[in-house]
Amino acid sequence: MERKEKKKTQNQKESIEIEHEDLHEDFSKELYLRSEAEKKEREKEIEELKKKLEEKEKEVGEHHDRLLRVAADFDNYKKRAAKEKEEWVKFANEDLIKSLLPFVDNLERAVNHSEKTKDIQSLIEGIKLTVQQLLQALNKFGVSPIESLGKPFDPTLHEAMLVVETDQHEPNQVMEEFQKGYLLNDRLLRPATVSVSKYPEKEA
Repeated sequence: MERKEKKKTQNQKESIEIEHEDLHEDFSKELYLRSEAEKKEREKEIEELKKKLEEKEKEVGEHHDRLLRVAADFDNYKKRAAKEKEEWVKFANEDLIKSLLPFVDNLERAVNHSEKTKDIQSLIEGIKLTVQQLLQALNKFGVSPIESLGKPFDPTLHEAMLVVETDQHEPNQVMEEFQKGYLLNDRLLRPATVSVSKYPEKEA
């Protein structure tokens, strides 16, 4: 009887050990499977991150190439603009010069004619006419003379070279014009040099 009890106890013990081993094996398997699943998940995430990184590197490369092209285009534009500006400065007055050349021709013809005929009066008339035509041509380019004689002295338009004492005119009036002044599109190009009136000072 006692032997049967011992055997039964031993069998129960062995059964518990087997069951414990089975549980341990199941737990180990579950841990392994979970570890493998997590490993695959991480590998998948790493692959996705690698893919995204490659895409970003490709995108950065494209942006870099585009930036280099823009920089090259801008550099070419600056060179082209500088060349165009240089050309413009060189030939900016072409139209003005072309319009002045006929008056040079007229003056040369007037001088040649006067030398042949010794007719001073016709030379003077020719020069007057040429000057008048020249002023008309300059007016097309925005150049206009400043009318000074008999006008009040204006320091923004006139340069006083002489002060004349007189009681025949109001003070601070332009009496004489030594050199005509000009405006270019209403901006002072050259002031007129003039003499200005003032009342005579009373003797002490």
